[in-house]
Amino acid sequence: MTEVPLDLAELRAVTAYAVACAEPALAIFASARPADDRPRAAIEAARAFAQGAKRSKTIRDGAWAAQRAYQEARDAGEAAAGEAARAAVAACGAAFLHPLAKASQVLHILGPAGHAAYAFELAGAAYPVDARAVADPVVRRVLARYPNAPSGRGRMGELVRELDAALRRP
Repeated sequence: MTEVPLDLAELRAVTAYAVACAEPALAIFASARPADDRPRAAIEAARAFAQGAKRSKTIRDGAWAAQRAYQEARDAGEAAAGEAARAAVAACGAAFLHPLAKASQVLHILGPAGHAAYAFELAGAAYPVDARAVADPVVRRVLARYPNAPSGRGRMGELVRELDAALRRP
């Protein structure tokens, strides 16, 4: 398997991008489940890494807790809140982007934006982030080292592929 060169500064930039894309969806989650701060805690753990903290178990624990929040929202029929929680899970995943030239790794970069945009779509609102504009040159260079986003994953996957294509255009 071909490896993709990645350094710590690039991982931090990708994670900062993921946080910027996922964070607005926290409002959707909070409106449905105001007493549950697990997705917010996950975003904060990812943000800490992006700002210089060590990549630690705290990020993984935050992701698992946000995943449970997603499952509970989904089981309660709160699809938009569930996707918002998944955006938080995906933001944590950005910190663990693997240097493997696999299309699935693109989801670590663009999944937070895809889940957040889908959460807003399900909530009947416009996604307030221009995920193309928020992607700095470092994020675009890292993305360009990977294959195109994978097929599948329903509407969220479509949103990711649209963003992927837009970010790869000069």
